[in-house]
Amino acid sequence: MTTRLRFAPSPTGALHIGGARTALYNWLAARHGGGRLVLRIEDTDRERSTPEIVEQILDALRWLELDWDEGPVSQASRAENHAAALARLLDSGAAYRDSATAKEVEAWKAEHGADRGYRGEPVDEPGAAVRLRVPDEGETVVEDLIHGQVGFPNRRYDDFVIARADGSVLYNFAVAVDDAEMGITDVVRGDDHLSNSPKQLLVLAALGFEPPRYAHLPLLHGPDGKKLSKRHGAASVQELREAGYLPAAVRNYLALLGWGTDDDTTLMSTEELVERFRVEDVGRAAAIFDEKKLRWVNGRFMREMPLDEYTAAVARHLGRDPDGRLRSACAIAQEKAQTLEEVWPLIRFLFEPPIDDARAWSKVMKDGTLPVLEAAREALAGAGDFGPEGVESALAPLVDRLAVKAGRLYQPIRVAITGADVSPGIFDSLAALGREESLSRIDAALARLRS
Repeated sequence: MTTRLRFAPSPTGALHIGGARTALYNWLAARHGGGRLVLRIEDTDRERSTPEIVEQILDALRWLELDWDEGPVSQASRAENHAAALARLLDSGAAYRDSATAKEVEAWKAEHGADRGYRGEPVDEPGAAVRLRVPDEGETVVEDLIHGQVGFPNRRYDDFVIARADGSVLYNFAVAVDDAEMGITDVVRGDDHLSNSPKQLLVLAALGFEPPRYAHLPLLHGPDGKKLSKRHGAASVQELREAGYLPAAVRNYLALLGWGTDDDTTLMSTEELVERFRVEDVGRAAAIFDEKKLRWVNGRFMREMPLDEYTAAVARHLGRDPDGRLRSACAIAQEKAQTLEEVWPLIRFLFEPPIDDARAWSKVMKDGTLPVLEAAREALAGAGDFGPEGVESALAPLVDRLAVKAGRLYQPIRVAITGADVSPGIFDSLAALGREESLSRIDAALARLRS
């Protein structure tokens, strides 16, 4: 039988990082086993679900390069299917109409015991809510690929509401019907849904459907051990994109949040992830999302990209053309930047005048800098070749001749030509800027020092 998985986000907000990992795990599981991935939008909350948010979710999945085989299917569009399944349960007696109010349910529990689930009395009122009958004996067991067998005593569960008085069905009923009718064989989702599973299993049993295999993923926490939130950095996929992360690096890092290989491999291509991923290998402990580690992974991916591919990625991020000038700039920044967002501050000096960074100037252009920078200017003016090696040959002897540390020589040059105290390698930077412009900027810095 073909494995069928589903990713079923609720469109009440942007796709957050935890949701992105769930989507990725479903995608990897489907691609690993030659299965199918269904995208279902659980949009029954019509007040909070909007077309704009649905498009945000689709945009996030496309950027992550996670495709789907069927859908997107709107859960709300399946209202007739839900109504038909509800009618079956009412006709069979597995469900009944109940007009009890919240206070009446509370009074029933006070009489029968707090740990006893509510059992109602059927009424013949079309406008009453619909409840599913829950057995008094035994337990409902979730067979989970990650958590093992998890039992839930039936007597503690209310005969729970599956449809409101207006006929609209509730989440646990709709999800169970959709999973069954769509032929979903494996449900991979966050373990905050584990407590929903008994209700969904009871619905499936009442309708005569075989349950899917469940795998409830550990939730993501920040480095402080608390539930992941915006205070830990980027909270949504779009924020990761804006921060300059690569889709492949994000896929790699998210895959490792709870899952890993026997040999602890850290950097993997998407093809390798597909080949090696198994849901059964996901651990039970909460996984830690650390943006510093993501930056490290992203930096490794960026450094290993072919230059043309790297330039194209930078161009898309900056909204510029991937022309030869940008390619040359990217060539000297590739080893230094860890995100696409970090590239422009490193190469801006090749496209614009030096920035005015008062902190960098006061930190670097101290007393005694003037003669050092004058000597550097003279050496650069006399360099025969102004490529990186020629620039290095002209400047390197000054360290001994002037009896200064390398930073005391090179940092003033860096501030002079870029305005900042961080840039790509100084020899590459000077060569990329060119002799004429480099000398002009150093002259401007010298004039400022003399004044």
